[in-house]
Amino acid sequence: MAKKLWGTRFNKKTHALTDKFTSSITFDQRLAKYDILGSIAHAKMLARQKIISQKDTQQIVKGLNSILKDVISGKFKFDPGAEDIHSNIQELLNKKIGQPAHKLHTARSRNDQVALDVRMYLKSEIDDLVEFISQLQKAVLKFAISNSKVVIPGYTHLQIAQCVLLAHHLLAYVEALERDKQRLLDTRKRINFMPLGSCAFSGTGLKIDRDFVKKELNFSGVTANSIDSVSDRDYIIEVLADLAILSVHLSRIAEDLILWSTKEFNFIDIDFSFCTGSSIMPHKKNPDILELIRGSVGKIQGDLSSVVMLMKGLPTSYNRDMQLDKPPLFDSIDAVRDILEIFMALFSSIVIEKESVAAKVKDESLFSVDIVEYLIKKGLSYRQAHDIVGRMVRDCLDKGRKISSLSGKELKRYSPKLKEDIKELLNAWASVNLKKSFGSTNPKLVKRQLVAWNRKLK
Repeated sequence: MAKKLWGTRFNKKTHALTDKFTSSITFDQRLAKYDILGSIAHAKMLARQKIISQKDTQQIVKGLNSILKDVISGKFKFDPGAEDIHSNIQELLNKKIGQPAHKLHTARSRNDQVALDVRMYLKSEIDDLVEFISQLQKAVLKFAISNSKVVIPGYTHLQIAQCVLLAHHLLAYVEALERDKQRLLDTRKRINFMPLGSCAFSGTGLKIDRDFVKKELNFSGVTANSIDSVSDRDYIIEVLADLAILSVHLSRIAEDLILWSTKEFNFIDIDFSFCTGSSIMPHKKNPDILELIRGSVGKIQGDLSSVVMLMKGLPTSYNRDMQLDKPPLFDSIDAVRDILEIFMALFSSIVIEKESVAAKVKDESLFSVDIVEYLIKKGLSYRQAHDIVGRMVRDCLDKGRKISSLSGKELKRYSPKLKEDIKELLNAWASVNLKKSFGSTNPKLVKRQLVAWNRKLK
């Protein structure tokens, strides 16, 4: 059992149940690297300010670097009896260098120490997540470019609606993921303030140099209020909120792919390596991994709620409850990273069922809006055009007859403005080409977007 940093005042050992219940080493051990880097910067500052000697600092830094080397290589053995990662590293440093190690905790508390560790950890994780999101965007974009000539039926309310380019639909994913990236990067700006030097919550009477530590650890600024520095976890909540929104987008992508892979849709074939079978039905090919992605997103939403509920009733200062902010944070980051990696690999192996898709875009109900706009261009009001096409749909499509089978005379019964040239509108490629507005599914506009995103993501 590691010696407790606060044990001197206590005339009795803590109960084993207390030790077990209060220990955080099982989860905060992933902060070890950042705890050590923060301690090295802190030790250098203490020597620079002549609060401890250069000789002691040199031994402290040497000992910490030795521990850091083991942490990075995976050789470091965490002490399951340690109260937390800070105590674990401090105790190991004591064993390595002896008395000088006792000076390291000068002018700091575990309260500002853990706030520093988590901020450093989050900056690194955000950088990694942003890169993962970019890689997924590239995978989706590559898939879109490879299938840029494919037109699919688009849906609203899960009812067939209008024709869109598959690439246009895929670019919707790229756009949403870009906002997810920007949210994380924006959050990173607010995380990038160095809290060390706030100590327990009121600062210190020793002449420390917080700006020096800030520069050593590559922060953009220092926190301005010592109470706020140790008592708030809004930056954790913000990261979790960002991940919750990102995970919703990932879940919806998974849902699209699940639907598209069904026999009812039959738009895509998902590679066997991302599917499982049935223990009773030999014919089954189930997209289980996508279903598990969809399901795991509920836990990520729960992680956000967990920390919000944790924080909402706390008085403004440090409270031990905040130790429990880390498991949901770590779980969400791990889950999102796993999902992003899966999607990167999955998109490289999806096959479009082109014949099936081509058959589905022959449904003439997909072109009703094109006929409405044809009539508007002939001078009719939107309401008039909508009513005319509504009658055509009722009389023809609802009864199993195609609009393309109507003669010129029959068309004129609906409106004298209707001519047989409307039949040229009744195909998927014509439909997407008719769209002109910026941001629409027009092939030329979509191609420009593909080129622009390709350039941007490079």
